[in-house]
Amino acid sequence: MKRRFLNSKAATAALALFLTLGTSTANAQGTDGMYGNAKTTQDFLSQSDRFRSNPDPNFYIYICIGQSNMEGAARPEDQDYEGVDPRFQVMAAVDYEAHQGNNRGEARKKYEWYTAVPPLCRAHTGLTPADYFGRTMVEKLPDSIRVGVIHVAIGGCRIEHLFKEYDPKTVVNEAGWFQGIMHSYDDLPYLRVLDCALRASHQGVIKGILLHQGCSNTNDKDWPAKVNHIYQSLLNDLNLKAADVPIIAGEVLSKEFNGACASMNEIIQSLPQTIPTASVVSSEGCPGAMDRLHFTAEGYRMIGRRYAEAMLKAMGK
Repeated sequence: MKRRFLNSKAATAALALFLTLGTSTANAQGTDGMYGNAKTTQDFLSQSDRFRSNPDPNFYIYICIGQSNMEGAARPEDQDYEGVDPRFQVMAAVDYEAHQGNNRGEARKKYEWYTAVPPLCRAHTGLTPADYFGRTMVEKLPDSIRVGVIHVAIGGCRIEHLFKEYDPKTVVNEAGWFQGIMHSYDDLPYLRVLDCALRASHQGVIKGILLHQGCSNTNDKDWPAKVNHIYQSLLNDLNLKAADVPIIAGEVLSKEFNGACASMNEIIQSLPQTIPTASVVSSEGCPGAMDRLHFTAEGYRMIGRRYAEAMLKAMGK
């Protein structure tokens, strides 16, 4: 299936329009006037600085993006709902209803912070690497540090769906279930990430990016360059430096568990050759589900802890 992408001029215009007014989809909400009457992307970014409060240097924020394994394909177990330290928070990227899907608790409102009890992505998603990443981070870091995650992931997405140049009009060519997920993010997940991250940067400091994607790009040798394109876009749009914001990528389900896309791991492992500030976490020993694509709940716990270990190392902690 052929996919169309916006050229750079059109992408910039689309980005500015979305950030100022929201998309034309029925449930688009824009930015609630938070950043004034920006006319261009650069205006938006510069105007956001006028509204920036004094961000808490002890609130570490991490952007989590990817496809179904980052989205969370294993139902959380009772142990996963218990004992979540309130120092670990998630900014809701979509609205949740109370007691909807795997959400056992209160309703959540987009752009607001909550204790990071699963599910972190959307109400009907499951346990993700970000769950035990955040729990491990608050365990290992001083009590004065809070950890927040921004979590946007789409099951089945190609890496190109996460480009800011992705043309939302082409989502009509995708399967109905995929369209439904994309609609949750107004068909442009990059912009939802950017919107959440700009808001979060008023309150804390963005310290890193977590990525789990690859199955839909299996054996794509250009994958590292495509990841770098997203990474550089986020760094530029958020006015961040690569040295301050490492990116951690996780391997897909390994050959040990008959992973259907395990051949992609060799390409994922090469990411630091393209991005010097990248690290890769192994999926070896992380149990997989019968579908040969996703981890079990225990697998998500294991790989999530590995993301935290890699991030702490990258931060010199």
